[in-house]
Amino acid sequence: MKLLKKAIIEKGRVLSEEVLKVDAFLNHQIDPTLMQEIGKEFSERYREAGITKILTIESSGIAPALMTGLELGVPVVFARKRKSLTLVDNLLTAEVHSFTKNETNEISVSKDYLKDDDVVLVIDDFLANGQAVRGLIDIVQQAGAHLSGVGIVIEKGFQAGGDFLRNQGVRVESLAIIESLHHNEVIFREEL
Repeated sequence: MKLLKKAIIEKGRVLSEEVLKVDAFLNHQIDPTLMQEIGKEFSERYREAGITKILTIESSGIAPALMTGLELGVPVVFARKRKSLTLVDNLLTAEVHSFTKNETNEISVSKDYLKDDDVVLVIDDFLANGQAVRGLIDIVQQAGAHLSGVGIVIEKGFQAGGDFLRNQGVRVESLAIIESLHHNEVIFREEL
């Protein structure tokens, strides 16, 4: 996706050889025009998959998931990282470790919103080691739903998450795959 790659180059900041900061357009301040285009792209890639629900994790996955849900005309469910007084019973849960925050959270989704007849598309902002996506897939499996695939805005191709998921037979559609962040430069993986 040319528009996304342009935003990464112009507005992203390489903080280390493993960390890319994109809070200017994706996960602190959100560029709604870019999010709309991301939603259109994911919907095109998964239009024929029979998606009935989109599942993401709070909070950075919500914007691209919502725009994709709008394009596909399906509800968006997000897994909560924090406990809530209203979300205590009848839960699907999984543990997820965050590399950037160096913390482990229990994520939760109400069983009311994922059913065994759902066809689920998981959407997230980043894929690095794949912990968040694996937690979301675990929740889909607990619900007995069918996982159609995973949509990732930015994949760190130099980390193991994408390869692990693909080797497990999971369809992963990443809009931008970063091959390297060496020397403070973003190098994208060329499309095959």
